[in-house]
Amino acid sequence: MIRFVVSPDNRVVPDLAGKLPGRGMWLSASRDVLDSARTRQAFARAAKAQVIVPDGLADLVEAALVQRMLDAVSLARRAGQTVCGFQKCREWLTSGRVGVVIRSESASPDEFSRLVSGRRSLPVVTVPDRVLESAFSRDRAVYAVMAPGALAQRLIAEHERFSGVAGRPLPDPAGVSKEQAEL
Repeated sequence: MIRFVVSPDNRVVPDLAGKLPGRGMWLSASRDVLDSARTRQAFARAAKAQVIVPDGLADLVEAALVQRMLDAVSLARRAGQTVCGFQKCREWLTSGRVGVVIRSESASPDEFSRLVSGRRSLPVVTVPDRVLESAFSRDRAVYAVMAPGALAQRLIAEHERFSGVAGRPLPDPAGVSKEQAEL
């Protein structure tokens, strides 16, 4: 779910942290729901006033959710709760210190299968390439793992909302899509 509030200048504003003042309007984290709420004047009815809904509201929410995922990974990196790179990730996986596996959208499914090799019960988060690259200040970053805890749970929750708004399906935990499994 995503909370929206009306700003003092009558604009609809996404409140992803859920902390802005005002009466909240909650919508499902789905691009279709956001687009239909905009076209059907649902925000004006819920606010009981004329409101200004920005063009490209779903794109605005999607970009903000990417930023929240980046913030979670960056905070975990500064706290020493996440590592990046195939070998370091593999070491954390074998020692059992992993709460969530993070992979970029450009990650190879075969290489990802080798990385997790049998640990199919771990949550997997697929993020846009720039999230890992920015969080670890690298030109290319494909895999990361995060220790269990509040930051891992926050990243998983933000990823679920992002997947709905971006219109992307949640990845199969095994790292293999249904189409690839049928081949």
